[in-house]
Amino acid sequence: MTDAAEEAGWATAKTLAEALPYIQIYDRETVVIKYGGHAMGQEEVAKVFAADAVLLKLLGVHPVVVHGGGPQISRMLDKAGVKSTFVDGLRVTDEATMEVAEMVLSGAINKEIANWITLAGAEADVRGVGLSGKDARMITAEKVTRTRKDPDSNIEQVVDLGFVGEPTKVDPHIIQALLTSETDYIPVIAPIGVSTQGETFNINADTVAGALAGALKAKRMLMLTDIKGVLDANGELIRQMTLEEARALIETGVATGGMIPKLENAIHAVESGVEAVVILDGRRPHAMLVELFSEHGAGTLISK
Repeated sequence: MTDAAEEAGWATAKTLAEALPYIQIYDRETVVIKYGGHAMGQEEVAKVFAADAVLLKLLGVHPVVVHGGGPQISRMLDKAGVKSTFVDGLRVTDEATMEVAEMVLSGAINKEIANWITLAGAEADVRGVGLSGKDARMITAEKVTRTRKDPDSNIEQVVDLGFVGEPTKVDPHIIQALLTSETDYIPVIAPIGVSTQGETFNINADTVAGALAGALKAKRMLMLTDIKGVLDANGELIRQMTLEEARALIETGVATGGMIPKLENAIHAVESGVEAVVILDGRRPHAMLVELFSEHGAGTLISK
């Protein structure tokens, strides 16, 4: 063995020893992971993510993965020749679009992530299980209602977004059964819900992750994104903030665009019983491990 290889071995051992206090904190605790962003479509990044999820399971954590798939849905709609229309940046989901969205989310993406996890955990028999909110009455949803002001009359108008929904009830029994099974299962959830009348709805993945995390009283919710976390007015990363500080970022306009709904979902999740939510860069290899098992963490932690 070379000196360099020996030193690398000692460095690995030191890292593991330093992680022990944090491993104990998360032992047998549930961590909901919102897996999304453009990195999700890259095979090598997906394999690293799957291996990290398996490692979490083997370290005693109960990971639950909720995934998105906006870019993949857009590509499939283009292939199918289905034209998308948008209102204030939100895709109108008609019947044809909903069929494609469910096929992509509950089919291709969901099963691929579950399969990567199963392959990564083959030696220890850790298995990914792909589900959607339609399974076992997990997510009951209702149609989202949005309003906007008519630019000419300045009158509020109701916007019909089609089959876009939001959760009204979350039943986590199927997930809890998988987490407490003698077999090491990692649930992978597609953000699809069903109404009490049987209508299928596409739901924002961040919203589903927050609702599930609240129902499971998760220790952490990790929101993996395409940015390093929440930035302040100077563009610097905010390491930690309270709910009040998160609201202030929205009210003062420091938080803009897609960060606003992420912060809103984080606030709602913490108010629903999640200990803390972390917004972090899912493109960086092993970001989840750095966040959970190191002193400094990664991204922005939001808590009471």
